[in-house]
Amino acid sequence: MLTTFEILASFESFIPLITTIIVLIIVFIVLRTVISLGKKRLLLKATTKKQITNIELFSRILKYLIFLLLIIFAIFSYSGSWTGLGLGIGLFSAAIGFALQRPITGIVAWLVVVTRRPFEIGDRILIGNVKGDVTDIALTHIYLSEVGGIISAEENSGRIIMIPNSVLFEQNIINYSIQKEEIVLDEVMASVTYESNLEKAMEISLLATKKYVDEFVKKPRKEPYVRVFFQPSGINVHARYFVPIKKMQSTASNITKEIYEQIIKARDVEFAYPHTEFVIKDKNAAQRWQHKTLGEYSVSENEIKK
Repeated sequence: MLTTFEILASFESFIPLITTIIVLIIVFIVLRTVISLGKKRLLLKATTKKQITNIELFSRILKYLIFLLLIIFAIFSYSGSWTGLGLGIGLFSAAIGFALQRPITGIVAWLVVVTRRPFEIGDRILIGNVKGDVTDIALTHIYLSEVGGIISAEENSGRIIMIPNSVLFEQNIINYSIQKEEIVLDEVMASVTYESNLEKAMEISLLATKKYVDEFVKKPRKEPYVRVFFQPSGINVHARYFVPIKKMQSTASNITKEIYEQIIKARDVEFAYPHTEFVIKDKNAAQRWQHKTLGEYSVSENEIKK
C-alpha cells in the first residue's frame, strides 16, 4: 500500500500542471471580459453596417488568437523546451487535421470571409437555395435571418438558419446588398386584353410605379420603365423599377394595388385572364341565353353551332 508520503509525492508532480491550467483559465477570463467590454463600447459608437461588421470580426479574431496563444504557452510551460513544444504542436495538429477535416475547412472559409469580405453583417445573401440577412459570422457557421422559406415572399420568416462555413466552398453565393445603394431590380406584371388601350395600360403601370419608388431613385438610369410581351390570352405589361432589397415586398404590394384600382376605373383597359367565350348567331337562342337563370335553361350544342 502507498504511504501518505508517496501519495503526496505523486500529487506534487501534478501541481505545476494544475497551476498552469488555473492561471491560463484566469487570464483567459480576464482578457475575454476586457474584449467584451471594449466591443460593447465600440458598437455604441458604430454608425454603419461596415463598422459593426469590423468590430464583430475583430473581437472574434482577438478571442481566437488569445485562446491559441494560451494553448501554445501551456504546452511550452509544461514541456519545458522548444523541442517538446514542437513535438506537442505537431502531434496536436495531426490529430486535429484527421478528426476535424470539415471544421478546419470551415475555419479556412471563415478566414476567406474575413479577409475578402464577400458579404457583411446585415447583407441579404443567397447561399444555394437558402436566402436571408446575415446576423453573425462565427468561426464555424454563418447565421442568417431567413427570408422566404415558409412563405413565398421577400420577407423575414422569423427563423434563424445556421449554415456551416465549409458549405461556402461548395455553393454559389449571391449578395443582394453588395452595392452601395443596396437596391435591386424588381417588377410588377399586369395582363390586359388585346382590345385594351395598350398605351393607357402602360401609362397606368408607369405612374403607379413612380408613385411608390421615386423616393428610392437617385440616378436617371434607375428610373422605372415598362416592357410589354405577347401572351395567349392578352398582353403582359411589366413595370420594372429599382427598390431597396428590404422594401421589395411592401413596394410591390402597393404598386399592384394602385395598378388594379386605376385599371378598374379606366373604361378602355381591361384585365386579361384565361376564359372561354361562346358566339351565338341565332338571335332567339341568344335572347334565351341572356335571360336564363341557373338551373332553368341551358343552350344546346346545336343552337350554339348555328
